[in-house]
Amino acid sequence: MSLSLNQWTTRRWSVAEAVDGCVRHGLEAIGLWREKVAEQGLAESVKLVRAAGLRVSSLCRGGFLTAGGLPGEEGRTAFARALEDNRRAVDEAAELGAACLVMVVGGLPGVRPGEAPPDGFTRDLAGARERVAEALAELAPYAGERGVRLALEPLHPIYCPDRAVLSTLGQALELSLPYPEEQVGVVVDTFHVWWDPRLFDEIARAGRRIASYQVCDYLHPLPEDVLLGRGMMGDGVIDFPPITRAVLAAGYAGDVEVEIFNADVWAADPDEVVSTMKSRYAGVVLP
Repeated sequence: MSLSLNQWTTRRWSVAEAVDGCVRHGLEAIGLWREKVAEQGLAESVKLVRAAGLRVSSLCRGGFLTAGGLPGEEGRTAFARALEDNRRAVDEAAELGAACLVMVVGGLPGVRPGEAPPDGFTRDLAGARERVAEALAELAPYAGERGVRLALEPLHPIYCPDRAVLSTLGQALELSLPYPEEQVGVVVDTFHVWWDPRLFDEIARAGRRIASYQVCDYLHPLPEDVLLGRGMMGDGVIDFPPITRAVLAAGYAGDVEVEIFNADVWAADPDEVVSTMKSRYAGVVLP
């Protein structure tokens, strides 16, 4: 495994700046975000990454597939729009040569990330998960034809209402199993799965379906905005080496992305963040 900078960790950097930062710090891979790629331009982003000789360890993100659970025409329109956007994301991942397209599948239909549930949302959690399966049946063949691997990411249960109705690695794995492993895999993100009592069994079961290994720490107490509760490795409560050993034993040989959502990290000098990231990876994450 080798270290990759997920672009959101140094959120202030454009694609050009992040690519340059990776080169300066001796990193071989970068995880890109669609918003940043759109700002830079897809063709220019491809050119920058290739000229630097970097691998694209992932593209974030596709997903948000559950709005089709809304009633009537609203649901049908939302589902069609979600499929259209995800096909675009697959095409972008193919152009970038990304190892996978990370899929954050979406929360309860009608609930927007970070907002209070509006009138007309649905509490049908089982139905929302069925919508994800339906969308995957449409998207997986499309991705496979373009050489793109969809990577289902389970999120910590605190994000189930608004971001991901998949909360465990086991749930994500079950959804992936009907498809070839090179077409649909799963993400092991330490922030989201460290608490799961079945984690090590599910990592072993996932095997080569592990499409991405992302690391950051779980801060305690969490900040008021729980989305920003990710910390630099070693600043929180996660014991990383056993998870890393399990991912390696499962056969994962890809890059290890550091993906941090944290206001203090974003406000810091990005070069200092990357330097700290490298030292904590060696001293905290590796077994």
